[in-house]
Amino acid sequence: MNPEDVRALVALRMQEADDALRDVRLLLAEGQGTRSAVSRAYYAAFYSVLALLQTVGEVPKKHKGAIALIDRMFVKTSRLPAACSKWLHRLFKVRVQDDYERVEPVPMERALEALEMAQQFVKEVRGYLTREGFLAEPKD
Repeated sequence: MNPEDVRALVALRMQEADDALRDVRLLLAEGQGTRSAVSRAYYAAFYSVLALLQTVGEVPKKHKGAIALIDRMFVKTSRLPAACSKWLHRLFKVRVQDDYERVEPVPMERALEALEMAQQFVKEVRGYLTREGFLAEPKD
């Protein structure tokens, strides 16, 4: 893929991340949809993961594989802070638990924690992508 196409796909994935974060905020502002909010928070981070992996020519087939690539290619090489790995693993874990294992309602505190982790993860990824020239500087 040529560099222009990579930048376009990175921008698209980051827009998807922003859209997912907006969805989480809307769900939580209504005081309901905490299960969906946790899922959307994870996907905000995951869209950022896809943007990052596009910059190194990786297209993962599974979520766990994508997370492992982020750890190996971006966290262990200090391109992203270690906290990013913690946030991503935690978001994946709570999303799976809430989608497949939890019977009772998802507490608001858990959804708010997921939103915070996702926001921080997306912010770190956006900073990296901007510094590396894959995203344009944000407009004020």
